Amino acid sequence: QVQLVESGGGLVQPGGSLRLSCAATGSFRSINAWGWYRQAPGNQRALVARISGSTNYADSVKGRFTISRDNAKNTVTLQMNSLKPEDTAVYFCNAVITSASYSTWTREYWGQGTQVTVSS
Repeated sequence: QVQLVESGGGLVQPGGSLRLSCAATGSFRSINAWGWYRQAPGNQRALVARISGSTNYADSVKGRFTISRDNAKNTVTLQMNSLKPEDTAVYFCNAVITSASYSTWTREYWGQGTQVTVSS
């Protein structure tokens, strides 16, 4: 059984920074890719950043957010700088994971979400 556990959300003033982390626990062979998504009030869930062999970012966060991974610790982080009120959302961790028992089996997992609020 695999679970993704997020941490690091909270309240920050505009221009401030936060670092989100997500750890994968349980039994698995490998994590093929990580992603961060967010859902703001009145909007649908949208991709923020993704990392596999390369990184991809939403245009709205390029130059401000950085996604990175630590394969030894099975974690992913999202460093968020120069935060804006429009960054306020629930942020979700996502991972594509290969089964420990069957190397051809992969599936996506989601964290429970962590609230990020940018407000003065």
